[in-house]
Amino acid sequence: MTGTIDFSTVLASAVHDMKNSLCMLIQSIDSLSNKLASHDQKDAEELARLHYEASRLNTNLLQLLTLYRAEKNQLPLNIEEHYIDDVIDELIAKNELYIANNSLDVEINLPEDLSWHFDIDMISNLVNDIFINALRYSHGKIKIAADIVDDQLVFLIEDNGDGFPDRMLQIQNSEMQNLDLNAGRTGLGLFFARLIAAAHTNKSKAGSIHLQNGGELGGGVFKLLLP
Repeated sequence: MTGTIDFSTVLASAVHDMKNSLCMLIQSIDSLSNKLASHDQKDAEELARLHYEASRLNTNLLQLLTLYRAEKNQLPLNIEEHYIDDVIDELIAKNELYIANNSLDVEINLPEDLSWHFDIDMISNLVNDIFINALRYSHGKIKIAADIVDDQLVFLIEDNGDGFPDRMLQIQNSEMQNLDLNAGRTGLGLFFARLIAAAHTNKSKAGSIHLQNGGELGGGVFKLLLP
């Protein structure tokens, strides 16, 4: 065999194929859940858990693709104006099955017709990853809020869970090479979120993320800032 194999490129291609298969799986789970909802509550709840885990896997694969493209300096952004309520509506729709089967209360607070300029795919994936985390660790209530403060979009996701572990708060600004990839919660998702946020720039200002505990619900608070 002549030439060498660029394993990272092969991996990126494989990840892309797996992502497509997962999307089809998620659609099939949605269809089955709709059919079972009125017949067997226990099976419907199990499908909701499968849907949640498949969504997490899909998000992780999207993160891998993004990290690969960033490493190759191939992270093009398609910056356009988008309405925030559309982003949140899609976010709720993606996770509606898990929300309904776990009787979660999701409060939404944002001004009417709020819009901002950003890459819709990148930001939607980022926000979905954080929302999935809040679904998992909340004790029944989540709040999503957004507004324009000091000429930047501020996007908040809060929950009433036990809050972010101290380790997560400490590594929120760590570089990838400093992450413990053998840990239960590696921080890779946070690195991904920070990478996407920072890629959004405007007049020498870059986007950022911030984690804290407390807020209005007393649990974890995730804040995304986009200039």
